[in-house]
Amino acid sequence: MRSYGPDKIHNVGLFGHGGCGKTTLTEALLLTAKAISRAGRVEDGNTVSDYDPDEQKRQMSISLSVAPLEWNDNKINLIDTPGYADFAGDVVAALRVIDGAVIVMDAAGGVEVGTEAVWEMAVAAGVPRIIFINKLDRENANFFRTVEQAQQVLDAAVIPMQIPIGAQREFRGIVSLRKRRAWLISEKHDGGFVEADVPDELRGLVEEWREKLIDKIAATNDNLIEKYLEGGADALTPEELRMGLREGIANGSIVPVFCGSATHVVGIAQLLDGILDSIPSAARKPVAATDLLNNKPITLKPAAPEPLAALVFKTLADPYVGKINYLRVYSGELHSNSAVYNPRLRKDERIGQLYIVRGKEQTPVALIGPGDIGAVTRLPETITNDTLCSHDRPLQLAPIHFPPPAFTATVKPKTRADLDKLSNALARIAEEDPTLQVSRDPQTGEILLSGLGESHLQIVAERMKRKFDVNVDIDLPRVPYRETIRGKAEAQYRHKKQTGGAGQFADVTIRVEPLPPDPNRTDPLEFVNSIVGGVIDKTFIPSVEKGVRAAMSEGILTGNQVIDVRVELFDGKMHPVDSKDIAFQIAGHEAFKIAAQKANPVIMEPIYTLEITVPEQYAGDIMSDITTRRGRVLGMLPDASGRTTIQAQAPLAEIQRYATDLRSLTQGRGRFTMRFDHYEEVPPHLAQGLIEAQKKAHE
Repeated sequence: MRSYGPDKIHNVGLFGHGGCGKTTLTEALLLTAKAISRAGRVEDGNTVSDYDPDEQKRQMSISLSVAPLEWNDNKINLIDTPGYADFAGDVVAALRVIDGAVIVMDAAGGVEVGTEAVWEMAVAAGVPRIIFINKLDRENANFFRTVEQAQQVLDAAVIPMQIPIGAQREFRGIVSLRKRRAWLISEKHDGGFVEADVPDELRGLVEEWREKLIDKIAATNDNLIEKYLEGGADALTPEELRMGLREGIANGSIVPVFCGSATHVVGIAQLLDGILDSIPSAARKPVAATDLLNNKPITLKPAAPEPLAALVFKTLADPYVGKINYLRVYSGELHSNSAVYNPRLRKDERIGQLYIVRGKEQTPVALIGPGDIGAVTRLPETITNDTLCSHDRPLQLAPIHFPPPAFTATVKPKTRADLDKLSNALARIAEEDPTLQVSRDPQTGEILLSGLGESHLQIVAERMKRKFDVNVDIDLPRVPYRETIRGKAEAQYRHKKQTGGAGQFADVTIRVEPLPPDPNRTDPLEFVNSIVGGVIDKTFIPSVEKGVRAAMSEGILTGNQVIDVRVELFDGKMHPVDSKDIAFQIAGHEAFKIAAQKANPVIMEPIYTLEITVPEQYAGDIMSDITTRRGRVLGMLPDASGRTTIQAQAPLAEIQRYATDLRSLTQGRGRFTMRFDHYEEVPPHLAQGLIEAQKKAHE
């Protein structure tokens, strides 16, 4: 593949609901452009973009994949993205580096959950959008119904550029509304087509839809609309239509619709032409950056003489070749065998060989120019979101904002050998997927892995086994319950041990009482020394406190940490020979246990605040569901888009699988965030169950 300037490069993402045919469309586009000689099939596991074993096993995309092709003296960098919500991190990454988006829709399924989700993300990212209605040969396919749904649900700016000839089994070609020409499927079914006149039975329909299209194009420009009103649709030249279309796509007033069948390679050449016509080249996308020499914002042009600025948008961890970093060069040129500066690391990194990638295939290149996408291997510390620039002109590009985790699980290694390798494997996997977060629960000691859903974490576990030979189980983490007291009590404990020679002696009397809850409190214990007269030497006071803290960490009822307690040491005795540190630790420990049992101990559970955004028709169901989870609704706020944001609070024990449950309740159309708020007392009937479970665990 030869080198192209930014005015000849188009970076295009394929987005859509899972199963709408994005990967098959990628194969059809590559085949039509003669980038491959034979199209693979998802079912056979031999497609260019789904090369990962996990993708082949599940027959779905899990990670984004880059697949460049050449068409009409231009280079199109296709990015095939996952369609399922658990892998939305790669969708966000792709949206950051593309010049335009192709939203793929199933002609039978219409506007689906994933379609709405990626549409909203593309609108938020501000990228030009076109629609490809796929699978017109499928049973129940209906092009016009799908267009109508898209206009109602997505945007009224949606307008067909083509209409199909026939449908389902009778689908036999497409008609260009602009050119008034038909492309009929070749009898060989090899992607070829025969250009012909519009079939007589479609002439009226074609003119009707052409009028609507020209009307939208003319509205983009005052000169065009004046000419259109004076002379009608035929008064506009093909070049005027093309320029008006580009202007409308750029400002969002036009979303053109193309159609075909990726499986039978129909309408694919026309889609490629449409991409070049509709989606701006990389040369038309200057990028904002921060000049780190003076910390001021600058705008970089996609040109070779500009200072180097490249963004790493994807990292793959390979156990054999190390890391592979996918990057887009926004300005300047990135050369093989050169040094670049990484502002995050504040040091240079050595670039070895650069590659142009197509799926898993890597082609060495001498440089990656402005606007282009490529990859580099063996950068040991560079990760996703890093900017690469020159040492003498440090720049920082805006980062990709990945979605926050929605589901947390505990990672349990199966063997001692797995435990030894676990830390490294988790670090490598987290580098590969920025939507993952690894942490450790300070109370339970469990290793926690947070991601976008249960399926996400299950696939991560399988990937750890395949790539790093680490076998783990993924399970729900223990709820970090706490315990406290509701009353006041006193207790005295004497520790006395005589075994011949020096013995052990300590006598303490303490008073315990609850502290008012305070979210800013960092120490669960307020320890007060009220000893007078030296009945306990001051050197043993810390020993008593240490014993009390040890008892608090062991819990009273269920083995969970005790919080919000005031302990006053006000009396005791010691022995001039036998009293020592360990004796007073034991005495303090046991005295607290006795006093706490008498002070009405209770179990506390973490309460989380939820912000749930759903289409308004689901709001009632969501509020009812929150109530069944022992939660309470704090408020709701409808917005102009027909969505309602519900703020609620619920116990963590009831919402650990809420990411999965919300998808089920809203057919995947809901989203939520959750954050810890405070602790509340567990209802008595549930508390008894926790106490009994603790007793069984120790039997």
